[in-house]
Amino acid sequence: MFVSLARRPRREKQVPLSGGALTFYPVTRVETRPFEEGDLTAAGRLLAARHSRQRQSRPLLSPRFEDPAVAEAEVTAAWKGDEASGAVALRAGEIVGYLLGAPKPGSLWGPNVWVESAGQAATEPEVIRELYAAAATRWVDEGRTAHYVLVPSDDQDLVRAWFRLGFGHQHTHAVRPLPERPATPPTCLRVRRAERGDMPTLARLDVELPAHQRLAPTFSAGELGSYEESLAEWEEDFDDPDFATFVAEHDGRVVGSAVGCALEKSTTNNGLIRPDHAGFLGFAAVFPDARGLGAGRALGEAVLDWCAQTGFGSVATDWRETNLFSSRAWRALGFQDTFVRLHRLLGY
Repeated sequence: MFVSLARRPRREKQVPLSGGALTFYPVTRVETRPFEEGDLTAAGRLLAARHSRQRQSRPLLSPRFEDPAVAEAEVTAAWKGDEASGAVALRAGEIVGYLLGAPKPGSLWGPNVWVESAGQAATEPEVIRELYAAAATRWVDEGRTAHYVLVPSDDQDLVRAWFRLGFGHQHTHAVRPLPERPATPPTCLRVRRAERGDMPTLARLDVELPAHQRLAPTFSAGELGSYEESLAEWEEDFDDPDFATFVAEHDGRVVGSAVGCALEKSTTNNGLIRPDHAGFLGFAAVFPDARGLGAGRALGEAVLDWCAQTGFGSVATDWRETNLFSSRAWRALGFQDTFVRLHRLLGY
């Protein structure tokens, strides 16, 4: 089982038109123009309304962002990002949607632009398609052809609007309530806190995760790192009280590990994605020859129990959707999708 590594780490009425499994919303004509600083307040209102709708189905998300002033601060942060740009959509002079993106440094994500969790909101999903057409023209002119966007997962019409722009589902963020009672692992397994003597195995499991992510059907381009580097990190960080590391034993052999921490430790769970005072299932890995024993689930449950004992209000995690083990295991453990990362690579 694998998850991502956090350690070291007046509005017109819209009538839906049914079309098979899809619902289409007719959009009266909108005009688009580049996003300007004077658009921040209107964008904040739109974002607060979007988040309020999302919390109806995902109440564990923070209520803070339902406040238009707080939401505006998030939009402002996105607008002030290095090389940020975007567009707004207007109807009869009123802003009915916005889209903001900015590149991330480094080569890992390609010549990229990211629309983060506060980077979009609109009165109708179809408006997003107009906004992308306007904003992406500049992005492509700048040579940025790898596009990533974080979308509230419960808004299926919005997700479909992005799908109809050529995007696919790459990554998932999720949250669940705390467990009501401690879990019992399978009788063939022993789950315990890690000890210093486990560090060589923990280092091997650290390398196992990115190696697995490189295989079908994920095909990740993330760096593998080395056993020696991982072992050195464990020797330096093992006693860090901010992280709780668990191992699963089978017949006296450690076959998997998991790490829990505060969600604030994750650099990829920021802004509207982050529930207040949440714990984080930040890492889990099981050796290939030990799969099928229930070790991944048992390790996940150990982190959930630790989060409950530590006093967190909920537990979050995230995973590559193409990782078959993670996408099945963590939903089976009760995690509900909150945001999905969609991706499009242009030019092919």
